[in-house]
Amino acid sequence: MTAKITSKGQITIPKKIRDMLKGNIVEFEVIDERVIIKPVLSIGGSMKKYAQKYKPIEEVREMVWGDVAGDIVHEKSKS
Repeated sequence: MTAKITSKGQITIPKKIRDMLKGNIVEFEVIDERVIIKPVLSIGGSMKKYAQKYKPIEEVREMVWGDVAGDIVHEKSKS
């Protein structure tokens, strides 16, 4: 199956694959030159480390994006 990436970086996941994912939250893993899409069945579980106490979603979003940016910088420094 193939899909086109739009100018905004969006794709439509084919229905057959969406049905296999059994949810609407996914995580991407890059191994070598392969991109793996995995279902995240509990978004609460994936954000557990950010939930020590109540924080506004804006703060949590900033923390998450900070971690993502750090991971990207770390991966680029390996190559």
